[in-house]
Amino acid sequence: MRAEQEDWRCGGVRWGAAGPALVWLHPAHGERSTPLPAGRPVAFTTGAARRCVGVRRGGRRTPCPVGAELAAAAVSAQCAECARLDRSHSVAADTAVDDPRPYDVYLAWSVPGAVKVGITAAEREGVRLLEQAALSYALLGRGPLMAARRAEAVLGAALSVPDRIPYAAKRAARCPAPAQELRTAELAGLYAQACALAALPESLTVLPFAPVHHDAAFHLDRLRDGCGTVVVAPGRTIAGTVAAVAGPDLYLDAADGRQLLVDARQLAGWALAAAAPGAETTAEVLIPPPAAAGPEALF
Repeated sequence: MRAEQEDWRCGGVRWGAAGPALVWLHPAHGERSTPLPAGRPVAFTTGAARRCVGVRRGGRRTPCPVGAELAAAAVSAQCAECARLDRSHSVAADTAVDDPRPYDVYLAWSVPGAVKVGITAAEREGVRLLEQAALSYALLGRGPLMAARRAEAVLGAALSVPDRIPYAAKRAARCPAPAQELRTAELAGLYAQACALAALPESLTVLPFAPVHHDAAFHLDRLRDGCGTVVVAPGRTIAGTVAAVAGPDLYLDAADGRQLLVDARQLAGWALAAAAPGAETTAEVLIPPPAAAGPEALF
């Protein structure tokens, strides 16, 4: 592989209006992307070391100045210094309070009985919910950043609505995904409670209840029980056909009949070389333990 090719590194999965894509980063040539539609063959081999992806702000990326090496198993693809810089002007970290854009307050359904609240720039038109792997969501209201933040805090204090859901719980809840009717009912119930709160900011415009479901966008119907989780490590090949993508999770149907789950957050920072057609997956695959049998299984 030429040195210039080695400089191209994976940036993980990015969602947009056209669906998910695998992002590629280069210190001199910027970013490119490869769409990940269902049915697309994927086969690559990881390089020798995983490195920090730097900081992306305003659609532009600043490479890590030292090319810091990262642990293979780390979820974050940033070194400590780049992560600190990233959070120095961030809405999520409450360090960008001067953002003039309108913000949406959303209610997101990811697991049964635990709808979360969050905010996202209105111009993103729901992409944040795709990134978070929310199975369903509904907008509560729209307004200035600080009004959206205030509404988020009010729901947390008055209704005990969480602003985070453990990712492992999200992953477990999508196969099989509960019916859309159940998700809609839980979103509608919280929406009604939220609208009844007198403490919502006056500058927040409450929006009509209109649930959005991501079953088709994620291709949830293609997911199978017993999916094996790929361990991303140096010099290992991962191969298969794209079955589904949910948030950062890439599901591949392997040639041997297995379905593999690749957490693309852990792909970010690796140089990925194309593997030969028909290559087999050589990365370790963790098989989930079988579900505990209930009393009905004895009869």
